[in-house]
Amino acid sequence: MSTRPYDILFEPVKIGPVTAKNRFYQVPHCCGMGHLRPQAHAAMRGMKAEGGWAVVSTEETEIHPSSDLSPYAEQRLWDKRDIPALQLMTEAVHQHGALAAIELAHNGYHSPNLFSRTPPLAPSPMAQHAVNTLQARAMDKRDIRELRRWHRQAALNAKQAGFDIIYVYAGHGMTLTQQFMLPEFNTRSDEYGGRLENRIRLTREILQDTQEAVGDSCAVAFRFAVDELKGMDGMQAQEEGRAVVELLAELPDLWDVNVSDWSNDSQTTRFALQEGYQTPYIEFVKQVTTKPVVAVGRLNSPDTMVSMVKRGVVDLIGAARPSIADPYLPNKIRDNRSDEIRECIGCNICVSADNLGVPIRCTQNPTMGEEWRRGWHPERASPKKSDAQTLVVGAGPAGLECSLQLAKRGYQVILSEAHTQLGGRVRTEAALKGLSAWGRVADYRTYALKQLPNVALYTDSRVDAAMVQELGISNIFLATGSHWRADGVGRSQRTPLAGLSQRPQSVASSSGMSVLTPDQIMAGHAIAAGPVVIYDDDQAYMAGVIADQLSSSGHTVTFVTPASVVSPWTEHTLEQERIQATLLQQNVQIITGKTLHKVDADSVQTRCHYTGTTDAIACATLILVTERLPDTSLYQALDALKQTEAAKADWQITLIGDALSPGLIADAVFNGHLAAENFQADPLRIEQALFRREMPSLESA
Repeated sequence: MSTRPYDILFEPVKIGPVTAKNRFYQVPHCCGMGHLRPQAHAAMRGMKAEGGWAVVSTEETEIHPSSDLSPYAEQRLWDKRDIPALQLMTEAVHQHGALAAIELAHNGYHSPNLFSRTPPLAPSPMAQHAVNTLQARAMDKRDIRELRRWHRQAALNAKQAGFDIIYVYAGHGMTLTQQFMLPEFNTRSDEYGGRLENRIRLTREILQDTQEAVGDSCAVAFRFAVDELKGMDGMQAQEEGRAVVELLAELPDLWDVNVSDWSNDSQTTRFALQEGYQTPYIEFVKQVTTKPVVAVGRLNSPDTMVSMVKRGVVDLIGAARPSIADPYLPNKIRDNRSDEIRECIGCNICVSADNLGVPIRCTQNPTMGEEWRRGWHPERASPKKSDAQTLVVGAGPAGLECSLQLAKRGYQVILSEAHTQLGGRVRTEAALKGLSAWGRVADYRTYALKQLPNVALYTDSRVDAAMVQELGISNIFLATGSHWRADGVGRSQRTPLAGLSQRPQSVASSSGMSVLTPDQIMAGHAIAAGPVVIYDDDQAYMAGVIADQLSSSGHTVTFVTPASVVSPWTEHTLEQERIQATLLQQNVQIITGKTLHKVDADSVQTRCHYTGTTDAIACATLILVTERLPDTSLYQALDALKQTEAAKADWQITLIGDALSPGLIADAVFNGHLAAENFQADPLRIEQALFRREMPSLESA
């Protein structure tokens, strides 16, 4: 057996007139920075190049005001004034020997144009993107000529900005080139409509224009969604999808292939656990073209990568989310450190940031998006300022990350966990249906901590104030977590539910209702016979996961929420439709727009959020998913002890993670990292990092 099984991944690949130094290719992905935060964007992309990615791409880049994606902060190349901002990225990428790629895009009917106030363009007249009431107008021949001119000029401007690879983009349902291909959007009767050869005419012309404009020194990539995953109602890989590749096979220098739309291309592990899940759709492409092919599929394993190359599926390993979770993934594979890879868990917290219009973040990689603002590095920590010892209580996501970063800085760390396993809520949530990949958050940190000589791990060790005092350690980080409320208080109701005050919690009884919270469900509490009501006033992911798990195991479930849909927050992670569809397929009764009003012996009363009318629902088990309370009893005991003469006067006690402010696992990891980085740091530097921002020029345009 070869002692260097991954060498094939580090072979150079020629892409038209340029050459990638290895097979690792960061495909275009959004990051919430775009044209508004060019320095932060350049620092983030530059970190990928430093980590070994041979090609580093932008997000989609608007080529004209008629493709205005405001309020979303994507890239922008409307004219030459945008070149300097983009040059920051190409210079950062080139500094580490990587190629810089730019994804030029005109989003057609998908462009809200809320800033430019330009009527959206489309192949045919149609309703516009959901955030706009202005309908898209059909493009005439002059519009098509103008589009070709805009794209050609953007390609020339991109070349001037230093890009090595220029994209033509036809994917995710977002661009005119794809919209012209699809009969759903293109009902034209001229040479740009009708049969497939006509519907791809615009794409062919733009590919040819781009080659003529910049192909002498820049590679031209074509990003194409081969399958819409709509079955007979859309483009399918083995029919028109394949035909498009056959008709355009040799025109681009590179095929970047995936599935459409974004929710399919970036499926979460909750619905697509297997890495390489797109392979069945895209594996035909290399049989049709002689040009190199790159594809994605949440690829974390180098063995899977090698297999895909050797089987002739791809030439280049594409990644968006895995490159976010670990910008140093290529270098770790190269250096035989694959066991140190921070594997993407497919939670789509990165996606949520873009959908919310804020800089990118990651559950696994708390430094993502903070490379410029805070100067954080995914592999290097700021050095320690003293020989101080530190105590971290609680080994959930915040405690694990805080301990790891303190240890990497060089401090002596004692990590104490009350339970047998490290991981806290990561372990309990990972046991729920569809969330097993989330356990990687704990696995990565547990493994890393066990490799460090300056860390002492203690499990089955519940700490109280007297023990802390006995240890004599002054610097204490409390990651003691939180617990779900059992009184019904949440977003929509700030007083306890009527009928709960005298009811023993979490007790199943043949004569009365069992009232549970997610904590009891995750602890394996038995569900009483009879109907289950899940009340979701948290409105994130937890209630939907529990409903899925219980309904799939045979329970009769009614899902009640004040929201208008199930788990509305998961729209940001591209999961909401799948979650609601799954529950409906499992015969979950979904009641929206209603709050819980009262709990009786064997039923609950709901109240319409709009009319105030009430209804009764039979219920044997009520599961309340509302909000969480921080577990701060140890903090309060230590704080009280600190005031006494017997205590050490110089105790520094810091609440972190859910004990400070319950949130996502990503929030807990970030807060643990932040606390470790801020330990003994200059307060002025901490404040400056918090307020560091990019200011627009006041020069007139």
